[in-house]
Amino acid sequence: MTGPGRAGAARTFTAAQAGLFNAALQQLRGGSAAAALPLARQLVAQAPAVADAHQLLAMCLADTGDAERADASFRTAVRLAPGNPVPLVNFATWLRRVGRTAEALDGFRRAAALAPGHAPAWAQVGLMELDAGRPHEALEALERAVRAQPRALDAWMGLAAAHRATGNLERAEQALRKVLDAAPAHAPAWVNLGAVLRLQGRADEALACFTRARDAGFDSPELRDALAGTLVDVGRPGEALGEARQLVARHPGFAAGHATLAHILWEYGPVLAADEDPLHAFRAAADRQPDNRELQVALVAFLLQSRRADEALERIGALRRRDDHPVLAWQEADACQALGLAERAEGLYEALTAHYANHPGFRNARTRHLLAQGRWREAESHAAEAVRLDPRNQEGWAHLGVVWRLLDDPREHWLCDYERFVGYLEVAPPEGFASIHAFLDELEPVLARIHAAAREPVAQSLREGTQTPGRLFGRPEPLLVAAGQALKRTAERWVANLPTDPTHPFLSRRAGQLRFAGSWSVRLRSSGRHASHVHPEGWLSSAFYVSLPAAIGAGRDEGDRAGWLQFGQPLETLGIDLPPRRVVKPERGCLALFPSYFWHGTLPFTDQAPRTTIAFDMVPESPWDRLTPAPLDSTRIERHA
Repeated sequence: MTGPGRAGAARTFTAAQAGLFNAALQQLRGGSAAAALPLARQLVAQAPAVADAHQLLAMCLADTGDAERADASFRTAVRLAPGNPVPLVNFATWLRRVGRTAEALDGFRRAAALAPGHAPAWAQVGLMELDAGRPHEALEALERAVRAQPRALDAWMGLAAAHRATGNLERAEQALRKVLDAAPAHAPAWVNLGAVLRLQGRADEALACFTRARDAGFDSPELRDALAGTLVDVGRPGEALGEARQLVARHPGFAAGHATLAHILWEYGPVLAADEDPLHAFRAAADRQPDNRELQVALVAFLLQSRRADEALERIGALRRRDDHPVLAWQEADACQALGLAERAEGLYEALTAHYANHPGFRNARTRHLLAQGRWREAESHAAEAVRLDPRNQEGWAHLGVVWRLLDDPREHWLCDYERFVGYLEVAPPEGFASIHAFLDELEPVLARIHAAAREPVAQSLREGTQTPGRLFGRPEPLLVAAGQALKRTAERWVANLPTDPTHPFLSRRAGQLRFAGSWSVRLRSSGRHASHVHPEGWLSSAFYVSLPAAIGAGRDEGDRAGWLQFGQPLETLGIDLPPRRVVKPERGCLALFPSYFWHGTLPFTDQAPRTTIAFDMVPESPWDRLTPAPLDSTRIERHA
């Protein structure tokens, strides 16, 4: 054997060196990196031109915490095996482990380019793209991974996650079923399949998946939380409450579990636990765990959502004396804004702007504060930044519509053309029904049975009413299936007649096929209404009128519009007194369609009969939907003003 670095040095192990390699590798795999390290050093001294020797040494150094020498040894292994993707993959895996993610992704990409059929490299590229919030890029890499190695279960799991992140729930389901075909006891696949089915509205099937995972021995607070939520979806709120109570008892530091328990008690507590404060357990857990930031933030968020800003502010003050994290300062700013402490809120928002400069949600919060203070030009700047960061951000566009209206800017009419962009259509009856009214006569009792809550959800627009849990379309009831199909057909026909405009945030995403991004029913009681709001998760939103009380106004004058739908009136808490731009009289069997960024709400009514609607959000079913408009090019916008 030749000496270190000499030309012609052997690039493979001798039999004795192979034995030394295996002995060191066995120690390393057994968790004894310190014992493996001297063997690896000895091997490198004997076989300096063999890539596997340097790779083994790098792994030992990495596991013993010697990052600098591990890096050097990995690089030597890569240099000695220029045609082999394995050292690159192992090096990149270590880089990812130590937080050097950009270098790791580059390494995995180099390995994949070197060996296009190497499934582990493509799988890691896809998983890293997914972690970075780039699911479309992840899809391509993970598809290549499963083509190269059809039984690569981690790649199929990643592919399912990428499809779910892009909204393609059917493909996500298919990928997860591939995993379960190969490994029927794969509990994480059952958990993820349950989550995907629940998002499709198939709550009974989702519950079976979660139960299957638990029966297989898988137990986690996340699984128990999903079980509780799904029990609500399937109409078993009493069991859901019991599951949520067990969850917080077993995992008192799990913030999401406390939020789930509070939500169940908020909506169903008046019947299931009449004397219990929905937030009692949440507060007690937070008081016992003052250093659990996630729990504290979740409680404050619930307080703000339930319009208890004074209590939220009191808690934040105590929290920030121990933990001055920016998210707590943001919550304090929101609480001050809700309580009318404008100067204090301004100071907090201003101080946080640099930290959250690239956060559309913060830009929207700052915009709302500035709108409430009458600082319209500054509000425009932050709203414009929100849609620059996220061109599909419905709240950002909604805020721009308000600002441009206040400034008498013609772009308001370009963005919010209430005549063209609000559709109001009669829905044809599903097959087998003589009229839409005959269909609704049978549909209404089905919806009434699903409306099991006692009050409205937290952080929703409805006041004095209830909302169905989960996804309405996807449930197995035949009448709901028929309703979903009829409404989807109606929406797609209306969208097909819209003009195209690649610069417009609504028209640029027009597609022939749409998919539901959410669906639910609302049942308003007497004096019920919807506060003005927008739908952040949609592109196209809706209201379909199933049953209407006699008190719905006839529209003889402006005071005769009880229960009507109105557009263009901004969020009430902004304190901006603007009349609606358009009002629509509800008609049973009719469907209103409009961009999800349109401010919309309803006027209250007084009647013993409820006002029942179905609402849904839709997004384009198109690969081109990832393309986004250039949001604020005024030279092109003015052409359409």
